[in-house]
Amino acid sequence: MANHKSSLKRIRQTATRKARNHYYAKTARNAVRDLRATTEKNTAAQMLPKVSSMLDKLAKRNIIHRNKAANLKSSLAVYVNKLA
Repeated sequence: MANHKSSLKRIRQTATRKARNHYYAKTARNAVRDLRATTEKNTAAQMLPKVSSMLDKLAKRNIIHRNKAANLKSSLAVYVNKLA
């Protein structure tokens, strides 16, 4: 175990950040899954900007890679546009 005050603080900060990042990432994954499960175009079109915003925030905070966020947003937009 760490002996320095700064090391103990760093361990606490890392655990807090990890929990927060995990929560945001899991919430975004669930939102993507819910959007893909939606079959109504109006509902999906309303959900798309919110999900895109979530993905952008994750990419901005380096929780997911920016290219992954872009690929997810692109595939979701294609899905929503194909709905009848």
